[in-house]
Amino acid sequence: MSQSAWIEITGNRIVISDLEAFLREAEGGAVNLFVGTTRRVTDDRITVELSYECARELALAELSRIVSEAQSKWPILRVAVVHRTGFVAVGEASVVIGVATAHRAESFEACQFLIDELKKRVPIWKKEVYEDGSTEWVTGSTPS
Repeated sequence: MSQSAWIEITGNRIVISDLEAFLREAEGGAVNLFVGTTRRVTDDRITVELSYECARELALAELSRIVSEAQSKWPILRVAVVHRTGFVAVGEASVVIGVATAHRAESFEACQFLIDELKKRVPIWKKEVYEDGSTEWVTGSTPS
């Protein structure tokens, strides 16, 4: 974590209030926070939990590149990208993206870019565990 960027992959629960406090900046007029959570139903199947695995060093390096790209495109004051690994129960956060800028449009655009690029480029894999006992590995997704 630097003074302006918090990039982390963790096996622990993400504390959203800590990230929000980090993103607060005196010059900032906008803080955009995206929280991706485990949903209960996926394609008519009941999800019990998700499990995430990653190539940690590669994932952190790619997250750093994506953050640098965002910082070159938008006047970002602070940015946070935190992703869980291991089991993530229904309703818990698996990924949090936060962006602080002077104005809201920049914050929304940068946040959208960060989550879309993370899904496309970062080597993090999701395994869905369903109520019927079946499992499925899910690859990165297109923006939705």
